[in-house]
Amino acid sequence: MVVRTPSTQALPGSRRTVRFAVLLAAALPIAGCSMFDKKEEVAPDEPADKLYGEGLGGIEKGDYEAANKKFAEVDRQHPYTDWGRKAVLMTTYTNYRRGKYTDAIQSGQRYVQLHPTSPDAAYAQYLVGMSYYNQVPDVSRDQDTTRKAVDAFEELVRRWPNSEYAATARNRISVARDQLAGKEMQVGRFYLSRRDYTGAINRFRVVVSQYQQTRHIEEALHRLVEAYMALGITGEAQTAAAILGHNYPDSEWYKASFALMNSNGLKPQENQDSWISRAFRGVVG
Repeated sequence: MVVRTPSTQALPGSRRTVRFAVLLAAALPIAGCSMFDKKEEVAPDEPADKLYGEGLGGIEKGDYEAANKKFAEVDRQHPYTDWGRKAVLMTTYTNYRRGKYTDAIQSGQRYVQLHPTSPDAAYAQYLVGMSYYNQVPDVSRDQDTTRKAVDAFEELVRRWPNSEYAATARNRISVARDQLAGKEMQVGRFYLSRRDYTGAINRFRVVVSQYQQTRHIEEALHRLVEAYMALGITGEAQTAAAILGHNYPDSEWYKASFALMNSNGLKPQENQDSWISRAFRGVVG
């Protein structure tokens, strides 16, 4: 009996497969040398003090963009050094000066998070606050940025009350809170003009409860008199008028409230149980 071996025609790809395997085996040593033994060329780090000095030079020339790039390189090449720490702060500063407030906020918050006990942490937080503050919009627009400015400055005052930036932060808080109160007044007046007295009261209530130290408090109390009188809730109207007269007797708004009370046969009279009275009790003597 004759045993025949399989014909190569029955395995049309076998010769090509074997040939490819041989070629691959021969090529591997070459590929190994060219693909795996090749070392990438990496630029050596520049000295931190040199980069930092060049960044300062950019600031002196007023080229904050160039300076920013140098400080960013210090941070990238020398991240765990004192130079790297300083570079993060200077990156925050140059971003702030360039008007790149989002970047300044991010790098400033990063600095405070990484170096909370640094002597410069208060300054980094100040730059964060100022970056929000410089973006405070017109009172007719959403005031989310204003609230963030207040939060940033309040954190500065809370954590570094004796820093050289604390007094300025307190001033900025006062201005920003006045802006927030102004927004509430604007919306409250709108509701009042639409005879949505409950909506108006809710807005004026925010001013009375949260923003008593702003210039809007006198008008807010008078508007409460108007809104409560329109709803026939005379007790609350009388309380608002009484507190307005007690704390701001010479105010034009009190004169208007008194006239409104008088025209309805009423007079200002405080109800100690009113929310208005409770809101003022611990704030104004």
